[in-house]
Amino acid sequence: MLRTIAQILDSKGHEVWCVAPEDKIADALNIMRNKQVGALVVLEDRQVVGLFSERDYATKVDFCGSNCAVMTVRDVMTNEVYCVTLETSIDEAMVLVTKSRCRHLPVIENDQLVGLVSIGDLVKATIDEKDFLIKQLTQYIKGGE
Repeated sequence: MLRTIAQILDSKGHEVWCVAPEDKIADALNIMRNKQVGALVVLEDRQVVGLFSERDYATKVDFCGSNCAVMTVRDVMTNEVYCVTLETSIDEAMVLVTKSRCRHLPVIENDQLVGLVSIGDLVKATIDEKDFLIKQLTQYIKGGE
């Protein structure tokens, strides 16, 4: 059963795609398309300073008109970033994404970015845990058949 963020990352991998605040939005979108990811962590001096997601693009860039060609990630990124650690429980992370209405959580360990989990990762881990418990209870009820 997956119970911590570390276990999710061990399963899915620690790879994180990042951009700098001054990168052009078009470059960030190309990375997202090529890597097939919905969000990028924004790093400045190796510190997490924001997130750039499909939602940021859809809600902020589409209204900018001709300025889009010169806009940077900093212009539209989400500045309020909620982070977790490897030891954070999946339940704690689910509460955080629910309360904050964010969809991605950078994982920080010893002041370093070590991964990224999405709400999809958390939901999958929660469902997997529930499925495991159901199987265990079914076996117990049936007497280990």
